[in-house]
Amino acid sequence: MATLEDKLLGEKLEYYCSSSEGEDNGDDGDGDDCKGAASGKSGLTIDTNPDATPAGGFRQQGSTNTGPKGVVKDWQRFKQLEAERRDETERQRLALAKKLTITSATAAEDEERKRQEELDAELDELMSEDFLQQYQKQRMAEMLRQTGHNQQFGKVQQLTSHEEFLACVEQENKHTTIIIHIYERQLAACTTLNKCLDSLASDYPSIKFAKICSSVAGMSRDFRTKGLPALLVYKAQAVIGNFVRLTDDLSDDFFASDVESFLIEHGILVDKALYN
Repeated sequence: MATLEDKLLGEKLEYYCSSSEGEDNGDDGDGDDCKGAASGKSGLTIDTNPDATPAGGFRQQGSTNTGPKGVVKDWQRFKQLEAERRDETERQRLALAKKLTITSATAAEDEERKRQEELDAELDELMSEDFLQQYQKQRMAEMLRQTGHNQQFGKVQQLTSHEEFLACVEQENKHTTIIIHIYERQLAACTTLNKCLDSLASDYPSIKFAKICSSVAGMSRDFRTKGLPALLVYKAQAVIGNFVRLTDDLSDDFFASDVESFLIEHGILVDKALYN
């Protein structure tokens, strides 16, 4: 009946060599016979030099079987690498989006800054003195046209009677300013003022200038002595200016520019530089 050792060793039992037998006999030859028998029976050759290359030039490598646990570990490592790649891709995407956002914001800010600079330049141009003067001239010319100041006179009208004096005032457009000089032929200041008004009439053609002798206008002798030269200013048949003895303001020696400045100062004339 086979023993447990026989079942474990099977047919290899016959090739089993006990080390105790060799020791007991002290015979090396028996040990060699066992080795030779085992080698001859199995037909296997033990390679005592593992580094040597076979005659064919190839060495057969044994395959590694990782088993179920190894497969699970490899799968977990794969998923980890895949998650890391996904995180890295997300970080790159966010970095690119941030860069593009910053670039877009910078471009928008540059555009806004350029637009603001253009507006500032236009505002500076609008607020320049030359532009304001030009605008004032245009507005003044437009207002003069709207109020009937497009009517042209250009000369001083000589009034020869009281009726002409009344017609000059009453029959004129209500928007027209009328300046009448009451003069006396013998007074040098009156002669000078007539010359000045001739010059102003050509410079201010929309203003109606006229002159009448004091005796024709029915002025008293006292007025002719103390009140001349005198200017009466009418508009819409109403007196808007009454200037007597102008030499008190202009002195005995004056010029057209002095008379012009005087009338502008009192609001009778509008500076022609504003609309010419």
